[in-house]
Amino acid sequence: MTGDDVVIVLIAGLLSTSCALLGGFLMLRRQALLPDAVSHAVLPGIVLVFLLTGERASAATVLGATAFGVACVAGAEWLRRTGVVASDAALALAFPALFSLGVLGISGFASGAHIDLDSAIYGDITFAPLRTADVLGTPVPTSLLVTGLTAVCTVLFVTLLWRPLSSATFDPDFAELSGLRGALVGRVLLVVVAGTAVVAFDSVGAILVITFFVVPAATARLLTHRLGPMLAVAVGVGWISSFAGHRAALALDSSVAGTIGLTAGALFTVALAASRIARHRTTP
Repeated sequence: MTGDDVVIVLIAGLLSTSCALLGGFLMLRRQALLPDAVSHAVLPGIVLVFLLTGERASAATVLGATAFGVACVAGAEWLRRTGVVASDAALALAFPALFSLGVLGISGFASGAHIDLDSAIYGDITFAPLRTADVLGTPVPTSLLVTGLTAVCTVLFVTLLWRPLSSATFDPDFAELSGLRGALVGRVLLVVVAGTAVVAFDSVGAILVITFFVVPAATARLLTHRLGPMLAVAVGVGWISSFAGHRAALALDSSVAGTIGLTAGALFTVALAASRIARHRTTP
């Protein structure tokens, strides 16, 4: 493996770490499709910041995109509370409107932002090693710095708020009555998910966002029923998918992001088969 190959695997692995940790809670809270919706809804935020600042990769971009992601979640939640539509339908109504707004913004006002639809959908992780920042005189890939910082912040978030997060996930009423502020922690979780989806969107595109958030967590759920081990296994599945998928992409001369996603799906299939075999053996 070349140095660029190592960087690509590290970026994918670090992103999968953040997404798998958060995705485990989302799946147990039955909000697995939320990251996919957020990853589409952030597009108008990226376009708006580009129109205001002329930049597409800055702290302002992350803040603007995250704001639109949170707006998508808030809008869907408001629709759900009206009682007119179910929660999944509310989400399906909110994010296509925002994504369409972003597409119109790109085609009409931000054609110079170099945000094409292929990049938005498939991502450009292959070119991530080429975008560098100077750190103590050494060029370091920007995506590696951002994803590394995101992974550290996500681990700290889950560690520091472990008790309220786990309590609110399994029993929201108990968490609220116990003074753990389960509802507030749930809202903070959604904001963190939105921010992580923005980082993932820039590096791997919309397709792999949902893969990294959902598939490793779903695979781990088949292998263990305890939250802590489940999150650890999900992170491991994400790293295995990143490494094996990248190697397969090189061998097949195919899309790195697509092959990583396919590898994650293959691991889920293996886990599903193993789970069904084990259940069959234990059934009298």
